[in-house]
Amino acid sequence: MLDSLVTSKTRIKLLLKFFSHTNSGYLRSLAKDFDESTNSVRVELNRLTEAGLLVSEDEGKTKVYRANDSHPFFSEISAMVSKFLGLDELMEKIVKRMGEVESAYIVGDYAQGIDSGTVKMILIGKNLDIQYLDFIKNKTFEKVNRKVEISILESDPGSISGILVYGK
Repeated sequence: MLDSLVTSKTRIKLLLKFFSHTNSGYLRSLAKDFDESTNSVRVELNRLTEAGLLVSEDEGKTKVYRANDSHPFFSEISAMVSKFLGLDELMEKIVKRMGEVESAYIVGDYAQGIDSGTVKMILIGKNLDIQYLDFIKNKTFEKVNRKVEISILESDPGSISGILVYGK
């Protein structure tokens, strides 16, 4: 869906990085993460900044970019990116049918805004339906072509490094 609207693969990677969650990055780290040249990443960063979708700040000698959350299309682009990644539907299905889910986190590459093809999640709750979990993981792969790895914890350790996508 997103790749038919946006023709630049580098621009898609940047949109996924910055609009999948609140995140920031600088030129060289983005080029390294995407395995792209710094020039191609710089061109797209400049275009997205000129369009007002990204903002940049100088931190010492480094220019750091982040999504412009005050842009009129911020929430729409975030929703589109979420749908592209399949996370919105996955979370909705899991929370509704899994049982007593207290909270759910996206961790790993997706938590850093990198579309690696594997979505890692941590669910916290008791008496969760493991059979349904296996079913939904397979369905998600068929639908959005991304592998889903889910870990289940009975209680929140309080030190999960990721994005809280559902929480009571």
